[in-house]
Amino acid sequence: MLINRKEIYIEFGDCDPGGIVYFPRYLEYGDACTNALFARAGLHKAQMVKTYGIAGIPMVESRARFLVPSQFGDTLLVESCIAEWGRSSFSVHHKLFKDGVLAVELFEKRVWVARTAESAEGPVRFKGQIIPQEVKDKFSGKSHTGRK
Repeated sequence: MLINRKEIYIEFGDCDPGGIVYFPRYLEYGDACTNALFARAGLHKAQMVKTYGIAGIPMVESRARFLVPSQFGDTLLVESCIAEWGRSSFSVHHKLFKDGVLAVELFEKRVWVARTAESAEGPVRFKGQIIPQEVKDKFSGKSHTGRK
């Protein structure tokens, strides 16, 4: 299983008036760490869009567990991995550590989507697409032929 590690320095602007990280900022951290995880697997977002014809990998569900508060000046170490693959969706698990202690856990569900249009004049819509096996294999250490 591929795990990416990324450090995040907590800036003054990340914090609420109480001096701790304002909780929506963790969603931004998670998004940046998901992008870093895919990049570590050799799947940079701009190239994925071009290579696979997708519109992106939007988050459709999230939840978090807040265990230890973080504040301005702290550095968090984030460990990210794909927890589960589905047909057109996948789950990402982020563990944020402060001084070696688990501070926050983030859980994301994302969908591999392409743009579709109902008609030439209609609004652009998005539809889940099957995630290519070669993409999944990049996170398990296998090539698309199944070799390690």
